[in-house]
Amino acid sequence: MKKEYSYGAVVYQFKDGIPLYLIEHMAMGHTSLPKGHIEEGETPLQCTLREIKEETNLDVDVDMSFSHLISYSPKPNVIKDVTFYLATPKTFDLKPQLEEVSSMEWMPFDEALEALTHETDKGTLTAAHQAVLSKHGLK
Repeated sequence: MKKEYSYGAVVYQFKDGIPLYLIEHMAMGHTSLPKGHIEEGETPLQCTLREIKEETNLDVDVDMSFSHLISYSPKPNVIKDVTFYLATPKTFDLKPQLEEVSSMEWMPFDEALEALTHETDKGTLTAAHQAVLSKHGLK
């Protein structure tokens, strides 16, 4: 069994006191959160920063005090572990990496949850949303 590792983040910002989450509409037809494979010699933080920059053009601050691990099998004899952190944008000029991402949008939690294709991503977003609310003293 081959093991693969990816890292990413639930990217969020506040608008009018409401957290908005960055959702990617992928070129393959599903919706997802920014993430990607770690490259040799990279740390999880470096991978997260690089993948978000490549996929979205955003520079972000990553909060590694929150982490959420999902595991799944993308193909036979492969197990993929994906660790997500929280991230907030330092820049706001969204430009999708068109080879992978057809478009992106900021959504409130309920809309973002509905938009995500995979249950694992929905679980990640739900855990991240609770962490965001707690971190910012919201209900």
